[in-house]
Amino acid sequence: MPDTLRPLTKEEHLLLKLKERELAALLEITQAINGEPNDENLYKIFQFTLLGQLGVRQLAVYVVEDEQWRCAVAFGPGMPDFRGITLPDQLQRFPPEHPVDVIDLELGKPWDFFATVMPVRQSEQLLGLVFIGPLHQNYTSSLEARREAVTFIDSLSQILFGAVSSRRLMRQQVQAAAVRKEIEIAQEVQAMLFPSKLPNDQHVAVHATYVPHTAVGGDFYDVVPINKNRFLFCVADVSGKGVGASLLMSNFQAGLRTLLRQQVDLATVVGELNNLIFRNSGGDRFITAFFGEYDRTTRELRYVNAGHNDPMLLPDLGHGPIQLLKDGTIMLGVMDELPMLKVGQVQVPIHSMLLCYTDGLTEVFDAQHEEFGEPGVLETLQTNRYLPLPKLHDELLRRIEAFNVNGNHFADDITILSCRFR
Repeated sequence: MPDTLRPLTKEEHLLLKLKERELAALLEITQAINGEPNDENLYKIFQFTLLGQLGVRQLAVYVVEDEQWRCAVAFGPGMPDFRGITLPDQLQRFPPEHPVDVIDLELGKPWDFFATVMPVRQSEQLLGLVFIGPLHQNYTSSLEARREAVTFIDSLSQILFGAVSSRRLMRQQVQAAAVRKEIEIAQEVQAMLFPSKLPNDQHVAVHATYVPHTAVGGDFYDVVPINKNRFLFCVADVSGKGVGASLLMSNFQAGLRTLLRQQVDLATVVGELNNLIFRNSGGDRFITAFFGEYDRTTRELRYVNAGHNDPMLLPDLGHGPIQLLKDGTIMLGVMDELPMLKVGQVQVPIHSMLLCYTDGLTEVFDAQHEEFGEPGVLETLQTNRYLPLPKLHDELLRRIEAFNVNGNHFADDITILSCRFR
């Protein structure tokens, strides 16, 4: 005859019920992890699961994120709101290695609401601490049942915290990939902004150098033919860096070239660009810029300095002093209408040179916090004015690198645009 099944003892029956509850709790948490996109809601589901399936009536979950502790969820009758209570310093500095009785830690009020605190780790990294109150009577019927409860809640916590940590890491990876793609696009946009060919004929030679501080800088230069005798050159610096600055510069260049195709005068170009920048940025970003319009036949340079570093016009030796081109207006994009605008005009002497640059060239400091500044640039130009323009640019960069306390790690983008007038 087949053996007959013996009836379960009362304790075995109780343990079977507890296993059923644990299985239900595990199912709830697993479904929540797979279906709930919000991490904070996951902690709340964890709370309701422990309450509904396992009878845990007091709970506080502390998580550590970016080395800062916070209470993600807490509940229990008569308890204060632990979300406003800082984790005791002794637990922040010396968290337990395994589940321990709270009473042994001598934390005092209000921590005496809890019976056990359990650390949650993943690959030796501490993710959080789970405080639970006295267990349901079903779990206190025997030492085996109590151990079963603590072990299971610890496992459930590991599953929950591990899922939250993995999802956070995945979000960070997705965000990092998105940022890399944005930077890649911005670099492509910025590369397309710079002209591929600069004037070099019997009247004038133009050379430009750009040294970005970060992957996507905020400097810009352009040289645009107007007709066979006239061309416009521009050096600009947008506040801020990154994708936003790159897109604003893209709009700036598009607006500049559109206005020049319409054959409008220089004052109108600057006024319309100011309005364009203000509309696009709402006053949150601004651009400093220098615009120069040169006529090869008359040797006349008309210009507007919009809050930018003063370009330096160096005549041939013995033909007068260095001129700083200051006339213009305030930086662009600060207000919808420019409060003042003066178009400067200068006759360019033969064999003279003009240097335009952004503030990254001058705002370089040595170990004594002395600035290279405009005097450093002037001294370099006076002693090297007849060098070919590419070599002159190299000499400027060599000098600020030697001067800079951080060597070739500059604090800002550097743009140099020079014109040699023959």
